[in-house]
Amino acid sequence: MKALYQELILQHYRKPKNQGTLESPDVEIAMNNPVCGDEITLQLAISGDRIEAARFSGHGCAISQASASMMAHLLEGKTLAEAAAIDVRFTELMHGNEEAAKDRSLGDLRALAGVARFPARVKCALLAWNAYQEAVRSR
Repeated sequence: MKALYQELILQHYRKPKNQGTLESPDVEIAMNNPVCGDEITLQLAISGDRIEAARFSGHGCAISQASASMMAHLLEGKTLAEAAAIDVRFTELMHGNEEAAKDRSLGDLRALAGVARFPARVKCALLAWNAYQEAVRSR
């Protein structure tokens, strides 16, 4: 299972989903992780209470980029309430909540469960999510 998760992370890193830019995003947030050098710019198109489109750009380690890919792909089409619940659950996963690792609503993000054992890498996995939180607050 560990090898499968590692491969999934590498797939999202090498061929990220939802990477790019939106023509007219409703919100755009750039964040970085100075410890690792990761940089993420997140763009969201939000209509009412639904995330119509999510795109990211940036560079960094495999964990930060895979997490951004997984997040942007998963959040598209979700309501803000659904996205908030996923955000909370993923944060719990990154802080070692073993039950969160079983939560199917996290989709591919469950592959990042092992990151919780490496506190310095948790910041990498949460970078895109921190950008998401800031984007929602700023709109």
